[in-house]
Amino acid sequence: MDNEVELPGEDQELFEHHRIVCDPKQSLIRLDKFLFDRLANTSRNRIQVAAKAGSVLVNGKAAKPSQKVKPGDEISIVLPYPQREVELVPEDIPLSILYEDDQILVIDKQAGLVVHPGHGNWTGTLVNALLFHFGKLPSTPGAEIPRPGLVHRLDKDTSGVMVIGKTEEALTHLARQFFDRTSDRRYNALVWGDFAADEGVIDANIGRSVKDRTVQFVYPEGDQGKTAITRWKVLERFRYLTLVECKLETGRTHQIRVHMQWTGHPLFNDANYGGDRVLKGTTFTKYKQFVENCFKMLPRQALHARTLDIDHPLTGKRMHFESALPADMASVLEKWRNYIAFKPADEEEDPFDADAADRSK
Repeated sequence: MDNEVELPGEDQELFEHHRIVCDPKQSLIRLDKFLFDRLANTSRNRIQVAAKAGSVLVNGKAAKPSQKVKPGDEISIVLPYPQREVELVPEDIPLSILYEDDQILVIDKQAGLVVHPGHGNWTGTLVNALLFHFGKLPSTPGAEIPRPGLVHRLDKDTSGVMVIGKTEEALTHLARQFFDRTSDRRYNALVWGDFAADEGVIDANIGRSVKDRTVQFVYPEGDQGKTAITRWKVLERFRYLTLVECKLETGRTHQIRVHMQWTGHPLFNDANYGGDRVLKGTTFTKYKQFVENCFKMLPRQALHARTLDIDHPLTGKRMHFESALPADMASVLEKWRNYIAFKPADEEEDPFDADAADRSK
């Protein structure tokens, strides 16, 4: 029997994928029993829930728990990432709710909110807020870090749309969508520099940096890391900065941030990836002060999860959710629009008057 398992580690998508190829001498037994005997920390009920959600495939086709496993069968199962019981305290942290029913909750996450507890952040997280909001969320023993209800996440200082599964069935169904890439996630990112093209695709493996384990690194040769694909297109140009839309085909940790840095366009004020200093523009003091003022207005990476499209776990209906740009990011964009309007064509003879641009608002 060949058994491959793909776990999320620190990936944005919080699910696990198992692939099993049965031995030539495999006896005929029920699929759910076969998987229960081979998958650690997985209950038979959890496997049956996955099958009901269409997340158990035999030879590429959705299978029922009662189906008999045969020699040579290739079995694939996607499960929400298992969790370990950790004492978590519900906390009354305000949530901006975009949509809620019996199956899912969609929120507009504020910047600065850590999504799940971890080292140094055992309280004040989105999970603590969800436990207060619901009382309980689907959770299964087994993982290092508790992630009740979560199938994906956003970085602490990234704002925008997130979906949470309220039942085991919904969580499993959402995990399958993220694994199959049938969900659609689009971000707005303000990055340094201009682009020669109006759109493009970044296809380069991402993994932890060997020099600094807190950040990610691009491995373009594909010899390390995991597949990562980001599609981008220009939304607005500011000469030294560009507002782009990024569509995630995969969900790796810091994917947009590290992909944009690798292409020479770090996110504006992204301290982890070198975007928190003046990288493009003039040498004039007033311009540098203008950029510093923008940094103070937006004290985080300029990244916002703008839209999310998913299929409802129960009805199958395609659903679209959108979050307006938060005030900090919108204000900085407006400042740069004023900059473009007031900056003279020949900056060497007539330096940019940052004060005038600010007064035009």
